[in-house]
Amino acid sequence: MIDIRFLRENPEAVKENIRKKFQDSKLALVDEVLALDIESRKNKTEADNLRASRNKYSKQIGALMGQGKREEAEEMKKLVNEQSEALAAAEQKEAELQEKITKIMMIIPNIIDESVPIGKDDSENVEVQRYGDPVVPPYEIPYHTDIMERFNGIDLDSARRVAGNGFYYLMGDIARIHSSVISYARDFMIDRGFTYCIPPFMIRSDVVTGVMSFAEMEAMMYKIEGEDLYLIGTSEHSMIGKFIDTIVPEESLPQALTSYSPCFRKEKGAHGIEERGVYRIHQFEKQEMVVVCKPEDSKMWFDKLWQNTVDLFRSLDIPVRTLECCSGDLADLKVKSIDVEAWSPRQGKYFEVGSCSNLGDAQARRLKIRVNGKNGKYLAHTLNNTVVAPPRMLIAFLENNLNEDGSVNIPEALRPYMGGKEKIVPVK
Repeated sequence: MIDIRFLRENPEAVKENIRKKFQDSKLALVDEVLALDIESRKNKTEADNLRASRNKYSKQIGALMGQGKREEAEEMKKLVNEQSEALAAAEQKEAELQEKITKIMMIIPNIIDESVPIGKDDSENVEVQRYGDPVVPPYEIPYHTDIMERFNGIDLDSARRVAGNGFYYLMGDIARIHSSVISYARDFMIDRGFTYCIPPFMIRSDVVTGVMSFAEMEAMMYKIEGEDLYLIGTSEHSMIGKFIDTIVPEESLPQALTSYSPCFRKEKGAHGIEERGVYRIHQFEKQEMVVVCKPEDSKMWFDKLWQNTVDLFRSLDIPVRTLECCSGDLADLKVKSIDVEAWSPRQGKYFEVGSCSNLGDAQARRLKIRVNGKNGKYLAHTLNNTVVAPPRMLIAFLENNLNEDGSVNIPEALRPYMGGKEKIVPVK
């Protein structure tokens, strides 16, 4: 959410930003919120005048009573009562106007960074750099669930009977790799100076609306019936929510945190749920990184965050590339975003395994995350990035480490978490 003062002073810049995001239907919202803002400020002035006048007359009533001027005091009491009623009406109107303004401001997209490429959707995202040599072996790479089934490592049929499509049972060596990757990612980030955290897996609605747009909320979040609680779609939601309505001492920044959580997603929309695969599912686990920092440091942290993901995947012998998200592919709260994509030998192309985002002060403004600095209070900047998210990570891991005989190599970095195993061998 952008600052109302910025919109007030730069309406054309806000409109141009909307055009860059190809959301022309929102252009009228700028003029609408400006009109409401003018009305709100006028109403506030009237309320302030009424409040001052009422207070003035209230003081005079006591003086009149002390002078024995009861009739004049009674007349002034009537005037004070009238002003109190008018003030109550003005305060109610102010609350209604502010609610309308906030609702619109939550829809107007954040100002994107000037470096973001302009494009309508993810087909116009721009490749930045490749890391590692993508290889297509001379033997066939089966579909990822077929690889897992050779190890008796996945049971989709049972999961479907228990919970429906979009769920799975992982078992044996495949489940062990899954857990090993999570543990390795945790230690990888701790070694890079991040504080490990396990957050609440449910959050209240004020946190939900603070960390994401309404459209994202509807498409992603599961609500707990009868309670003001939602299952998290990623630990970022809970981790940023940790700072809601707080004043953070400047000397305590940056807050660099890495968090583990299960994630729950509706996955509504064009992509849908896979019946056979584990690429797009309702439930998965994830290691995340979150940073709360000073505004002048957010660009530096942005580059550090996506580089961490690249380095982790390369340490597991998986080729990756970074992709700059274009304006039309950015969620409304994001200033800038880079996706990390892993190489799929089976498909002969890269696919998304993580996304790094700089939110600027948008989440901090919604959640009232302020910093107490030397020159006064200001809004923090927030960033987040995926360290690793099995089981999607498993697809890249299995395909890139599969041997012709069906065995799967265990990269050296992961062996301590796999009991020293150098490879796993299929049972069928």
